[in-house]
Amino acid sequence: MSPVAAVDSTSIVPPTAGAPRALPAWVYSHPEMTRLELERIFRPSWQIVCHVNSLPKPGDFVTFDMGTDSVVAVRDREGAVRAFHNVCRHRGARLLDGHGHCAGTVLCPYHGWSYNYAGDLIGVPSRETFPGLNREDFGLKPVHLQVLMGFVFVCMADDPPPLKERWAPFLDELAPYRFEDMVPLGPITSADWDVDWKVAMDNYLESYHVPIGHPGLQRMFTPDYEDQRAASDIARGTSWLREQPSSQWSERFYQSLVERTATHLPDAYKRAWRFYSLLPNLGVDVYPEQMDFFQVLPLAPGKCRIRYGLFGLPDDRREMRVLRALGTRINRSVNTEDHTLCLRVQRGLASPSYTPGPLSSIEKWMAAFHSQLEAKIPEVRLPVAPARFA
Repeated sequence: MSPVAAVDSTSIVPPTAGAPRALPAWVYSHPEMTRLELERIFRPSWQIVCHVNSLPKPGDFVTFDMGTDSVVAVRDREGAVRAFHNVCRHRGARLLDGHGHCAGTVLCPYHGWSYNYAGDLIGVPSRETFPGLNREDFGLKPVHLQVLMGFVFVCMADDPPPLKERWAPFLDELAPYRFEDMVPLGPITSADWDVDWKVAMDNYLESYHVPIGHPGLQRMFTPDYEDQRAASDIARGTSWLREQPSSQWSERFYQSLVERTATHLPDAYKRAWRFYSLLPNLGVDVYPEQMDFFQVLPLAPGKCRIRYGLFGLPDDRREMRVLRALGTRINRSVNTEDHTLCLRVQRGLASPSYTPGPLSSIEKWMAAFHSQLEAKIPEVRLPVAPARFA
């Protein structure tokens, strides 16, 4: 994960009177927090499932898991993408795993109830043993879905907030990248970290740690906090390629190759790495040669899952393959560094000696994230965990 600015909005304003302080340590390990966060923060939020080009044919599917919820996105026979709860209407068995193709029907692996790609129940083995069964009453339950910039978003809330309005201030800025025309450069992957999801997001939402924690980024780019823009609950930070060549060969090779290879972009875009955040847990990193998204999903207090997808425009040129390999190599190092840093924080938070320290103005978006948490779970500002939560 690369560093980024975070959210600014009329409802989330970083404190300006004196230095805000970090959250108390118990918030990152209390057994009640994950349940409350999934209920109050994650289920009402928009989450990426996949790109529409991850589902090229009718019957292609991708699943998305979040807490106890599981969703499947599937391409129907008319070409539309639909999303359903990934649960059989008979006895609740999980229907599908990962990604793949359903040949003709979505078939429950438990008792064989089958559904078409539109979610209708079409087959019930031994149907005569279900007197009065009306198949129309037992189709798969739909999930709110929107496609934006080529990405399939879902929301489990009954009345989700409008997604397009939130991204609207950045759509013109992002248009030259042509997200909607991109294809997956590999399958969506995930990695489990022994850190609380909030530790991982805290790390993503501030660039104060970059000069020490990410020497490669420091060699190659200006700090993203020098070029920020925030609007409508999303914020963007931009790092610009330095004129000075890096001392490391892979970084120097990337610097020398990127401008002459990313011919599909305006000149200024060829020198920019852009980082967008949408709270609570989504990051979108945009490079001249490719882009990625990642989601930080809570598994349990002190444990999270990083879900990651990489995408690019179709391009068979050798120089583009090399550029993408170099960019991936650089970002793999950044991700390893972030993982190590987050593990150190999680371990340090367990020390009885720790008390929350002041936050730098460079960490203001992390403070905004904490304000959003406090709005949903007011107890997070208490110095010790409450006996009961509201």
